Amino acid sequence: MNMSAANERLVVIGGDAAGMSAASQARRLKGPGELEIVAFERGHFTSYSACGIPYWVGGDVEERDQLIARTPEEHRARDIDLRMRTEVMEIDVAGQRVRARDLDSGAESWTSYDKLVIATGARPIRPQMPGADAPGVHGVQTLDDGQALLDTLARTRGRDAVVVGAGYIGVEMAEALINRGYEVTVVNRGSEPMSTLDADMGRLVHEAMEGMGITMVNDAEVTKVLTGDDGRVRAVATEDAEYLADVVVLGIGVRPETSLAKAAGLTVGQHDGLLTDLAMRVRGHENIWAGGDCVEVLDLVSGQERHVALGTHANKHGQVIGANVGGGYATFPGVVGTAVSKVCDLEIARTGLREKDARRAGLRFETVTVESTSRAGYYPGASPMTVKMLAERRTGRLLGVQIVGREGAGKRVDIAAVALTAGMTVEAMTALDLGYAPPFSPVWDPVLVAARKAALKVRAT
Repeated sequence: MNMSAANERLVVIGGDAAGMSAASQARRLKGPGELEIVAFERGHFTSYSACGIPYWVGGDVEERDQLIARTPEEHRARDIDLRMRTEVMEIDVAGQRVRARDLDSGAESWTSYDKLVIATGARPIRPQMPGADAPGVHGVQTLDDGQALLDTLARTRGRDAVVVGAGYIGVEMAEALINRGYEVTVVNRGSEPMSTLDADMGRLVHEAMEGMGITMVNDAEVTKVLTGDDGRVRAVATEDAEYLADVVVLGIGVRPETSLAKAAGLTVGQHDGLLTDLAMRVRGHENIWAGGDCVEVLDLVSGQERHVALGTHANKHGQVIGANVGGGYATFPGVVGTAVSKVCDLEIARTGLREKDARRAGLRFETVTVESTSRAGYYPGASPMTVKMLAERRTGRLLGVQIVGREGAGKRVDIAAVALTAGMTVEAMTALDLGYAPPFSPVWDPVLVAARKAALKVRAT
């Protein structure tokens, strides 16, 4: 490159959590005279909460713009050259440049870089079946997706909705559509909803969803989307049945959006995500970083790489990348796999390994399940809670926790997340000095009850 070191250029591909966090952090560390920053975003929005889309669709969040943390104008005011509705079509690694297309005009141009950040996110999984692209079938990954779904709901006269898939997106969108007054059917390929839980805990979610008026169809796979004379969706079909649908929401999950990176010869892992070092630098490339939903990260419990699409991690990745690009130093050591969600008033949380994860990692383990309450049993508002815990045999190391319950249940998973990060044993957990008062917890917190029971079981093996 013939640019001087005093006038380096950083190019960022992707204008959401990881990309713009990286750009903003780099700008804090280096002024415009030291570092020029050019960012490309193919959508209409930047720095928004994709996790909030189901609550916007469901009406809990009134305005779309409430989900936007920072507008393009705010980024530009910080001397970041942010180019909206512009998609990067090619990365020329050898030439250190990217080719971008203005999606409105069709004009293309090359932009050179000294340092490159890839934050291309993830894409919703769209099944390869007849009718999957019919009007009325929606994925919900971006604000543009959410707006398109709301536009469909506003035009649709019928009140039948089908959600395909019962992971986090699926159950959250089922709730959103129930809140909108739809009759909701969830078609799920697994034996129970929430495959991020073990099946026995997923059963609790299943029962609660049906109690809320959601029709659950498990062990079934949608084989085609049926359309009417107008070409719009009218139903979905499985091998055994058809389900009326005026709107279909795909909640099957997401995959890393790495087609651009792979075409440039960058290395991806077994989950199709880019592989990076602890500094979030793409392996084998000194001047390319990647973060957010397009990367794989280290699971600190199993020691294996995994793909975790969460805004919390994406923002941390961006902070780490921005610090390193800006001349500082930071690392992202990995994750323990913590996630929390809800469907209506049921809270669902997990961290660490499920039983099948532990088996895949070659670990021997014990499991315990306890029933408890969110508050002291005699205190008004106490609600039931189920906690499942996995611990390694012989060592007693905590391996994972799953929690299903009502108000006050979900965030208790953070206790286990900290214990997992610290590598604690279940025996050591029983001595944790947690806050107690009857309005907040029984005298023995449900997580500690599970730890005590697990410690006894491990000790007996």
